[in-house]
Amino acid sequence: MIDGLKRFFQRDDAQAASGADASVRVLMVCMGNICRSPTAEAVLRRKLQQAGLQGQVLVDSAGTHGYHSGEAPDPRAIAAGTRRGYDLSPLRARPVRPDDFHRFDWVLAMDDDNLAWLQRKAPEGHGARMELLLAFASVPLGTTQVPDPYYGAPAGFDRVLDLVEGACDGLVVRLQASLTPTGAVGKLD
Repeated sequence: MIDGLKRFFQRDDAQAASGADASVRVLMVCMGNICRSPTAEAVLRRKLQQAGLQGQVLVDSAGTHGYHSGEAPDPRAIAAGTRRGYDLSPLRARPVRPDDFHRFDWVLAMDDDNLAWLQRKAPEGHGARMELLLAFASVPLGTTQVPDPYYGAPAGFDRVLDLVEGACDGLVVRLQASLTPTGAVGKLD
């Protein structure tokens, strides 16, 4: 338990340091932060790296509930990600914190329930834009929500990846259009 908490806080400190110069900050959110949101974090990080934007965009993930704080992602999510070249293994679950609504520009939920939770918990005066991740998909995905694969078959984790990859492709295009070559942020709408 103590090692898990140490890793949790080390990750948070490393994230803060790595994003010190980030122009845009994106937080991916699901319920427990062990399946969908860490998958989305890993996918977006790699796509940002491929697009040359990794230093300009900070990406993190969190859960609306702290059931799994300090835990690694679900082994099935790690395995599905590994098959596609994403490394989820260093990520650790954490709950959404009140300061996240001030630290992040975009707080992207995996489904309507988590989006509604975020909207209820957001403190007054926050600057975060809260949306569904799949709203960024540049091609129709047949759904607006990333389904929770936790209680289903392993194929559900591949479906999560399909959806998240499609949405992150669109999000990267949006970020490319809004970030100037110097890293300054243009219009994000």
